[in-house]
Amino acid sequence: FFNGGRETPFPLEDRVLINSPKEVATYDLKPQMSAEEVTAELSTRMADTSYSFIALNFANADMVGHSGKFDAAVKACETVDACLGQLVQPFLDQGGSVVVCADHGNADIMYDEVTKGPHTAHTLNPVPCIVINDRLIGRTLRRDGALKDIAPTILSLMDLPIPKEMEGVCLLEK
Repeated sequence: FFNGGRETPFPLEDRVLINSPKEVATYDLKPQMSAEEVTAELSTRMADTSYSFIALNFANADMVGHSGKFDAAVKACETVDACLGQLVQPFLDQGGSVVVCADHGNADIMYDEVTKGPHTAHTLNPVPCIVINDRLIGRTLRRDGALKDIAPTILSLMDLPIPKEMEGVCLLEK
């Protein structure tokens, strides 16, 4: 999702795909999906290699949210929370930043007030963007951000120029 839909890795890019479980018909039956495996793989790679950028997708809240099953969605979110808890400090220890964001909501609304049944579609609610970096203590993020601002924010965190073709701006307030 972060590479413009390109299948072929770029030079110097390591791309690792860990499939979601195939042994279940729907992900509410295994709301942890493959998050623990993704976390273990990334932990191993971080110990062996120094990366300047890692894009990681935990699909749990989205995929389990489509089931409309509240308890499963809670378990999905708890799983991602635990996995992030294992990954943040190692990133910071390597001098890195962690940006947690989403392109849409799903598990944020699990009950449809109109139909009085499960809500299973993406939502249009604002989603959080969390930036963690020891150098940013005391800094804040703009509250009017949009998805187009994520890449410029990451580039700024990496001290890289923001291409003029990008319409977004860095979310970090001065």
